[in-house]
Amino acid sequence: MAKKKILFIGYPKCSTCQKAEKFLRAHGCSAPMRDIKSDHPTAEELRTWHAQSGLPLKRFFNTSGMLYRELGLKDKLPAMTEEEQYAVLASDGMLVKRPLLIAGDHVLVGFREKEWADCMVK
Repeated sequence: MAKKKILFIGYPKCSTCQKAEKFLRAHGCSAPMRDIKSDHPTAEELRTWHAQSGLPLKRFFNTSGMLYRELGLKDKLPAMTEEEQYAVLASDGMLVKRPLLIAGDHVLVGFREKEWADCMVK
């Protein structure tokens, strides 16, 4: 595996995050999981990762989460500015799609094994 700085962000109780962590360990990555709930991403981090990812900002939202539904974000997001969306995402880690893998200048949102494997060797 190429040596690059890896940041792995997840929620320890999330089964997908646990699968992602097992995948990373099996591929020789020892980066600890940063708990998205207790150490959630800042608006600045999210802004940087969004720019690096090339993804629409909506992909950073945990659209299947209870808090997303409770806040009615499905209906509110289209009318919000990017800055407002960053602020909402930064307000609670449970609003952010997980896991996140930041490897060098690559940012992956959610766990798809092939994408993660490709990122690990680039």
